[in-house]
Amino acid sequence: MTALTVPPGWSQDGLFADGVGAGLLRADLGPGVVAGFTTRHGGVSPAPWSSLNLGANTRDDGARVRENRSRLGAWLGAPVAFTSQVHGDGVLVLGQAERAEWLSDAPPVAAGEADAAVTAAVGFGLGVLVADCVPVLLADPAARVIGVAHAGRAGVRLGVVHRVVDAMVAAGAATEQLRAAVGPAVCGRCYEVPAAMRDDVAAVVPAAHGTTRAGTPSLDLPAAVLAQLAASGVHEVVHVGRCTLEDPDLFSHRRATAAGSLTGRQAGVILLT
Repeated sequence: MTALTVPPGWSQDGLFADGVGAGLLRADLGPGVVAGFTTRHGGVSPAPWSSLNLGANTRDDGARVRENRSRLGAWLGAPVAFTSQVHGDGVLVLGQAERAEWLSDAPPVAAGEADAAVTAAVGFGLGVLVADCVPVLLADPAARVIGVAHAGRAGVRLGVVHRVVDAMVAAGAATEQLRAAVGPAVCGRCYEVPAAMRDDVAAVVPAAHGTTRAGTPSLDLPAAVLAQLAASGVHEVVHVGRCTLEDPDLFSHRRATAAGSLTGRQAGVILLT
């Protein structure tokens, strides 16, 4: 796992409670960048999504999801564009035309099918939705380029982190100036998978090889993402050491499925100001 750099003024894990319904964790990715991760608190959705469910495909009421997204946009200071995530490695590059769509009275539910997005547009939030997968936020505050990635098992294997870094560099970012925050996700001690699945992913990203507390095969997706960031040349990285499966303040698809229930989605969000 790559060593973590904690910039001056950050807490040990690089985050602090924002105080808005105890539902937000803010990450400092440099001047002119607002970034953070939501928890499940601070929204209007009832159980089982309670309460800040940001996912449109969770069987929650659409009006409630729109209100939750509006609250998130109010905190961030701009509307947040989400993609339709398909567990791939595609990257959308969004600009002023897409920003205008999301500022309209009827913003789209998703910007398009992709698991990562990049923009250099000011006042245009990017978001990534998760409930066990790894949310990744990236910024080059000097070149004024930001990006997000949704890194689940398939995305890690396909290298979505590498793709979003490449897209940011193509948009003008410099690898050595990139800063990243890796958000809450299911940890390697909890994410039990069949041995063949673990071996398949670990053959591509060795850092993904994990073992649960019970000694069974697992995938360590956060460790894999950290290794991929380092391999892409991104070394100023802060990792949120919170496991979605273990932490009741976070949505977890695995936890909900085991209980025969539904769950919502939290988000990583980022904005150029």
